[in-house]
Amino acid sequence: MKTTIFSTHKFEEPYLVKANNGKHQLKLLESRLTEETAILATGSKTVSLFTGDDASAIVLEKLKAFGIKNIALRSAGFNNVDLTKAAELGIKVARVPAYSPYAIAEHTLALILALNRKLIKAHNRVREQNFSLNGLTGFDLNGKTVGVIGTGKIGAVLIKILHGLGCNILVQDVVENNDLIDNYGVNYTNCETICKQSDIISLHVPLTTTTKHLIDKEHIALMKPGVMLINTSRGGLVDTRAVIEGLKSRKIGYFGMDVYEEEEGLFFEDHSDDILQDDVIARLMTFNNVFITSHQAFLTETALTNIAETTIYNLDCFENGKVSGNEVS
Repeated sequence: MKTTIFSTHKFEEPYLVKANNGKHQLKLLESRLTEETAILATGSKTVSLFTGDDASAIVLEKLKAFGIKNIALRSAGFNNVDLTKAAELGIKVARVPAYSPYAIAEHTLALILALNRKLIKAHNRVREQNFSLNGLTGFDLNGKTVGVIGTGKIGAVLIKILHGLGCNILVQDVVENNDLIDNYGVNYTNCETICKQSDIISLHVPLTTTTKHLIDKEHIALMKPGVMLINTSRGGLVDTRAVIEGLKSRKIGYFGMDVYEEEEGLFFEDHSDDILQDDVIARLMTFNNVFITSHQAFLTETALTNIAETTIYNLDCFENGKVSGNEVS
């Protein structure tokens, strides 16, 4: 089956080629899917999209006109796809529901530890032959209260890790996981209580109309002074401007982000020779208690292998008219 793969990155290309093993005709493009680039899918039956690709209504209409019948997402999230329009046009959508919850959870811990123990500052000092420890004091994670918002596969793995570190864990989700309660002693509560009582808050829910800007000015006002906020889920969960105000007032003592609300066209690309146009992220980069990674939490060999294999499996199912179990409706 002819498939146009948009936003192909060098780090994923060999995994896709290996998983495909010559079965499908893959057209690998570095270009993001936009209204202007949709024409590049002409001749294909399926397109494969990454998180930064635009599958809004107007783009889907163009894809349909070019003969596209299927979309194979190379991500778990699907907030970049207008599912209502896709259904109206008869375009099937499948995702990669779980590629490696361990990758995301472990990266979350990496952000927590790097911020807490000021590892970037310490590393830079040593490279300058400055071995002073002044200003590098952190805190023990043991005994701290961590709020985990979202107890799906990723949140559950993080909870297991945090429990091993001796943290007290508050959680919030629309569905309670009794195994987490029995095995790790988590306490289900609401977002407001988590904001009031947690020393660290980590976000692991999908981006929907109800979770957009879940962390806003009002919730930040409830938080403990000096709270650590971590987002490795979706950028839109956080009102970034409100976070900046929280950082300026020192209400937020640390902010770790692997995702950004306006990351489209910014993350996954080399802008080292460009003038940064995004004033919001430019402001975030001025804080020494902010740690930014560019949507790399998923980036492990295991995750890339699973993403590629599931994507090709979804293509197989599209071609053979089978249900993959990964359909999004």
